[in-house]
Amino acid sequence: MRIIGINAYHGDSSACLIVDGQLVAAVEEERFRRIKHWAGLPTESIRYCLEEADITLDQVDAIAINQDAKANLWKKVTFMLTKRPDLGLVLDRIKNKRERLSVVDQLAQTFPDQRFNGKVHAIEHHLAHLYSAFYVSPYDQAVTISVDGFGDFSSGAWGVGRGKEIKIDSRVFFPHSLGIFYQALTQYLGFPNYGDEYKVMGLAPYGKAKYLDEMRQIVLLQDDGSYRLNLDYFRHHKESVATEWENGSPVFGCLFSDKVAELLGPVRAKGEDLSQKHMDIAHSIQAMYEEAFFHLLNKLHERHGLDAVTVAGGCGMNSVANGKITRFTPFTKVYIQSAAGDAGGAIGAAFAVWNEMDKDSSPRFLMDHAYWGPQYSNEVIGELLEEKSAEIKQQGCEIKKIEEESELYRVTAEAISEGKVIGWFQGRMEWGPRALGNRSIVCDPRRADMKDILNLKIKKRESFRPFAPSILRESVSEWFEQDDDVPFMMKVFQVKEQKRKDIPAVTHADGSGRLQTVFKATNARYYNLIEAFYRKTGVPIVLNTSFNENEPVVCKPEEALACFLRTKMDVLVMGDYMVTRSDS
Repeated sequence: MRIIGINAYHGDSSACLIVDGQLVAAVEEERFRRIKHWAGLPTESIRYCLEEADITLDQVDAIAINQDAKANLWKKVTFMLTKRPDLGLVLDRIKNKRERLSVVDQLAQTFPDQRFNGKVHAIEHHLAHLYSAFYVSPYDQAVTISVDGFGDFSSGAWGVGRGKEIKIDSRVFFPHSLGIFYQALTQYLGFPNYGDEYKVMGLAPYGKAKYLDEMRQIVLLQDDGSYRLNLDYFRHHKESVATEWENGSPVFGCLFSDKVAELLGPVRAKGEDLSQKHMDIAHSIQAMYEEAFFHLLNKLHERHGLDAVTVAGGCGMNSVANGKITRFTPFTKVYIQSAAGDAGGAIGAAFAVWNEMDKDSSPRFLMDHAYWGPQYSNEVIGELLEEKSAEIKQQGCEIKKIEEESELYRVTAEAISEGKVIGWFQGRMEWGPRALGNRSIVCDPRRADMKDILNLKIKKRESFRPFAPSILRESVSEWFEQDDDVPFMMKVFQVKEQKRKDIPAVTHADGSGRLQTVFKATNARYYNLIEAFYRKTGVPIVLNTSFNENEPVVCKPEEALACFLRTKMDVLVMGDYMVTRSDS
């Protein structure tokens, strides 16, 4: 049984393939289109999944899409009749739905020599999110929650997963949304791009919660654990907010009303310097989100009495809040897969359909790593380097193939310890937005100036944004205040106070780090590299950031080499090949 799962017409369009209940491939469309958060039908991702399994579209039994136009229909009708929103809002939604009905027609255009003979299954947006979290988790039973902006007229859903079944207890419907709260206030702070919420998380530690009382006027917590918005501060429910979703990066118009400026002061203008007030507002936004999130989790624990929780939805990407769940709620076990946001809906939709079709009661799939994307052999890499050798040498670079793996790790670890910036391109590309050691830039976490070096040579990003530590799993308790598995870099923990001076490049302003725990069983090459650095320096950690320069993370060797050549990266390691600048 072959099922293609897709997240289409949302940001971070993606596709996956499961065969007989086992994940075979998963990838985001942006990696092929080279446009961040690309939205549309993920035809290139589907093509990759088919090639990875060596099958054609006519051999696929089902396509599962993480949206259902029929879901919550009565809620939609009631809202339209009672609230009477702007006609443009209604027409925009009808137009969007019509565009999304032609999946089979679009696939026929993309694969003209193949014919899909199966069935398209529409899976309600938040049910897909819940499946993407609980169904691939290690828990037999758990509270499971999905919180985001909107999908299928809902912004949140939660319930309990037991065995292979998920029962939804409750939902929050349009127009109330924690995701919209965070996105709107992110816009207010002068970060208008889709996905900029992580900038607010990065800025928050530089401020204090001076505006939390004001935030409590915007987000209203309910006795049952849910939340509502004070709609006086928003526009999305009564007028058409300009959006662009098709074949590009999503673009949102202004979501907040003029009353936000009356409450908090003038909106930060484009290019305006960040003030302490902006930092305090960022801290207050994050504090309000956490207050609402933990309020919900505490009510759900009280209701169900389970120790484990799985989290999905765009808000599941809030790694700062995720890292505090076991501190501020009674939950002791937390699972968040690597693509918690809309991209992950592809996996959730596919497993929801598989669960309907599976008659043999086979076990659920466990996702314990994120390496489901394309990979490239040493032969392919070697041919590329040979083809580009003149250009590489013209830049004063040397190409070398290192036959012994242990020597590759030793030489690379030595370069890291010398303060060099290393592009590390290995194995299958990561699923989800995080670089997790296969499409990563790695550096020395011990250098206080490493962040500035990285931004000067490659990243050119805001100085307040932190870089992440990748750590050998068995060393976590020595370096961090919490000891837990964090394979997908989805939780922020406090670095132990006495250790902060040893790894300043990956310790944020509040003493925290968004760690990735590295396991030899799931990524031996990356583990061995960090272990070699550990032997040389006594520090079992490297700085890890995504292999890119203001673009989607590199997917192919050509993109990795191009990024290396146009930046001031010192060393590129692809497979067993090493490209080194002569002045490095």
